[in-house]
Amino acid sequence: MSEPVKSKIVKAVHGSQELKLDPDYEVGLAEYLRHQYGNNGLIELYARFAIGDGDFDGLMRRVIWRAVASKFGHGVHIGSSVGFKHLETFEIGNRVFIGSHSYIQGRFDGKCVIGNQVWIGPQSYFDARDLIIEDYVGWGPGAKVLGSSHTGLPIDVPIIKTDLEIKLVKVETGADIGMNAVILPGVTIGKHSIVGAGAVVTRDVPAYAIVAGVPARFLRWREGYEPSENTENAK
Repeated sequence: MSEPVKSKIVKAVHGSQELKLDPDYEVGLAEYLRHQYGNNGLIELYARFAIGDGDFDGLMRRVIWRAVASKFGHGVHIGSSVGFKHLETFEIGNRVFIGSHSYIQGRFDGKCVIGNQVWIGPQSYFDARDLIIEDYVGWGPGAKVLGSSHTGLPIDVPIIKTDLEIKLVKVETGADIGMNAVILPGVTIGKHSIVGAGAVVTRDVPAYAIVAGVPARFLRWREGYEPSENTENAK
């Protein structure tokens, strides 16, 4: 029996595929359903197709998202049991993959922006009251964003009754977020940086940096990147 291969490199799939426009009938169906049902009716209709793994269920999830979302691109994949709140505030780019059992929680007066060619692993959670994920971001399974927290003031009031402070979370182009990582309110993840699996990110991550740990700390710059004096001071 031959020895098992311990490591190998294969071609990327999601990030390298070319965009194909969705067929006209799919775009037309979304437009028809928008006028026929309205947002509330479409969200109720979504429950019929949320769980199934078949092609038709996937088609209908995509159609309903296109009908309700503020912006919706082509070639989007929405996995089974993907949930949401305030879908009308979402802006979804082209060729976005959203893995099964993920949940995106928007807010009526907020905005959730997911750019082009973003891959989101299964069981991810987004507190998306004020969230920007730019193009070509990889999001590991189970990773999470917390975009808000209670002020805890005044001290003699139960924390859950105190005001909610919402802070923008931004993940810049080409960043990679490891499995089960957690991004806390107000954090910006710099472009092309790497957040290690299980990391808890409490402060901004510089572009091209690698961070890991609880709380996440700078480990090194990505191979091939030459930091300037300014970026050295930012870590």
